[in-house]
Amino acid sequence: MEQQQLTDNIPYFMLYGGSAFAALIACCYLLFRRGNAFAADVTSPIRLRYWAAAFFGVMSVGHVWWFLFYSYSGDIHSVSCMVVSMLDCVGLLTTIPGTLFAMLQDRKRHVWPIVTATIPYAVLWGLHLVYSNAYLIKIATAYILLLYVLFSIYMVYAVKQYARWLRNNYADLEHKEVRLSYVLVVIMLLVITVYGFDGGDITISYVVQMLGLLLIGFLLWRVETLQQLDVMATQDVEETPTESEEVEPSNISSEIGQLLERHCEDEQLYLQHDLSLSQLSQTIGTNHYYLSQYFTQQGLTYNAYINGLRIRHFINLYREAVADQRTFTAQQLAHESGFRSYSTFSAAFKQRMGQTVTAWMNSEANK
Repeated sequence: MEQQQLTDNIPYFMLYGGSAFAALIACCYLLFRRGNAFAADVTSPIRLRYWAAAFFGVMSVGHVWWFLFYSYSGDIHSVSCMVVSMLDCVGLLTTIPGTLFAMLQDRKRHVWPIVTATIPYAVLWGLHLVYSNAYLIKIATAYILLLYVLFSIYMVYAVKQYARWLRNNYADLEHKEVRLSYVLVVIMLLVITVYGFDGGDITISYVVQMLGLLLIGFLLWRVETLQQLDVMATQDVEETPTESEEVEPSNISSEIGQLLERHCEDEQLYLQHDLSLSQLSQTIGTNHYYLSQYFTQQGLTYNAYINGLRIRHFINLYREAVADQRTFTAQQLAHESGFRSYSTFSAAFKQRMGQTVTAWMNSEANK
């Protein structure tokens, strides 16, 4: 945007400043507040809070240095523009992947390959300063946008892996949703894409700031509602046992099946809220790798196994309550069956029984 447009358009100036201030407040909030305002009962991953705070910090500082650039220079062919662009690019390409990776608690992923990929961007800008060719700027902008698109495609793949990992390790997923991660990836990509095509058009500039505010609110809410997973379960479940621990697959299946029946099913361990694969393996006295392999051999996920037992328990409780003519609610029985969230129970019930809870209870009443 030209200097005159920036200084004369008061509404845009207020929106621009408000976006920078909102990002700064969000950054300080995540760094210094203890506990959550949106979800007080949730313990957020500390790594995610720090990465999101860093992203908000870069976002706020970026507003400041671009404002100073357009106020005192505005020459997109200058060295100062190159410096500001590089700072903006490296800052965003470091904190955005770091934030999105931190949401995937299955394993740590490295940010440095993405930052290294910005080197061609710096080279193109350097060539532009030497040869003063406007096409080099367009190529550099297109290259950065391509990086964001490729990264977004990778994130879709990574989130799918994350979803599979959660199903294999957790039964209660109400605070570990993956759909919101997809939404966040799309919003970030949309912001960066529109931002990259902001060639001074005031309408696009307004859209960028509005999307920025939306991103601040959504990411802040996402950080506070994502539950920290337990430490044991965040270890790589694909870790193989040592040679001294190796057992024949047939023996694994037989022994673990008996252990599950004795400790999990007979003792109703599945009623424990937030029971993870690692916790279950420790309780029944086996290696979490063997337990994971057992469910794979049975064609099950850990999530399906535990929730199947819980649904069976719910059905027994329902029929007992009906036979005894006791007053009850489906929510109450679901909680007594091990589900923390009724929405999680409803989804698991429909997937397993092929109909909603209400439809099933109506069919039971008509028998």
